[in-house]
Amino acid sequence: MSAGGRSEEDTEKGETRRKTGHGEGETRRHGDLQSRRMVLKDSVQERSSYEETTEVEKTFPRLRVSPSPRPLSPSPRLFLVLLLAIILTSVGAIAQKGKRSGSHPSRPLETFTEADHEMVEQAVNVVCLERKKDARGSIPIDDMQKRPSLPLQAPEVIRGAARAQRLLPVARDLVIASLRQLSTAYKIDRTKHYTARLNRAIARVQAVRRIKPDIDARDNASVFLKSPHTITFGTIFLAGLRSDEGMVSVLAHELVHIGDGDADALRPLFRAIGDRASILTGLRIREQRAEELTCDLVGTLAVQAFIADSPNYDPLPRRLARSVEHNCVDEDDSDEEHLSPRNTLRALLTIDGNLRRGMIYGK
Repeated sequence: MSAGGRSEEDTEKGETRRKTGHGEGETRRHGDLQSRRMVLKDSVQERSSYEETTEVEKTFPRLRVSPSPRPLSPSPRLFLVLLLAIILTSVGAIAQKGKRSGSHPSRPLETFTEADHEMVEQAVNVVCLERKKDARGSIPIDDMQKRPSLPLQAPEVIRGAARAQRLLPVARDLVIASLRQLSTAYKIDRTKHYTARLNRAIARVQAVRRIKPDIDARDNASVFLKSPHTITFGTIFLAGLRSDEGMVSVLAHELVHIGDGDADALRPLFRAIGDRASILTGLRIREQRAEELTCDLVGTLAVQAFIADSPNYDPLPRRLARSVEHNCVDEDDSDEEHLSPRNTLRALLTIDGNLRRGMIYGK
């Protein structure tokens, strides 16, 4: 929609007004021409009368005062040409302005081609293949669910809890940076009052200090808003996340939940990411699903930054896969609040182009 454009009705009215004014000006100039002819005729008669003056008048001649010259009106044809030029210039400028505004929308619609979808499926296969080849690969969620609970004293639980506690400060900083990055990328930072909301979320993230292993939590990690300084991990989950990358991803997920808090501080960001993911994937990603997907997305971004800050000899696709490979399930179930694990993996690879390209091209 063009801004500041004139309607066709206004344009027609403007042209009508111009045409009426032009007709009145032509009538006035026609009257001026008749007056000039009468003046010239009177001047000839006066000249003849002067030749018949008396001798006294010749002796004392009357000083003749020339009348003030009358300004000559422009030619009606010239006036018409100038007026038409002005009208055509104005109409052309308005039309061009309308064309510019209507032809270039501020933000073109994002498209996802069939080739892009094929690339996503290829990346999914690479993720799950890397998990099988990786000695430190995460155990899939559906596999964890089938395992018996582990005691707090189990060696793999102790190692997992120590890893989570060691990486918690790193994950806090990476989550804060990722939230700011996403807020800018999705233009949420321009909305009213969002800066204050983001700062409150960041303060809550920074306040998290403790990892609590819990037998009853089994294969889950969770946060309780009544205890916002603690992340609770099921012992099976602690044992199933066998890499730093996998642990950073889950820590980041839970930290985003804590940052959102009971005041829904990050809801504008959740909504923006959910809307984009819904359009690109064709899945319904709203409300709690949008929040869960955003938490996972922050996890993948945090892992990418973690990899950049801590290089090693492991291939990049393998390290990236660790952030999402717990979704490589055989039993792909979903509920109202969560996408299925494999659809979560597809959605992440769809909205995170760097993750997708890193899995396929290894860079």
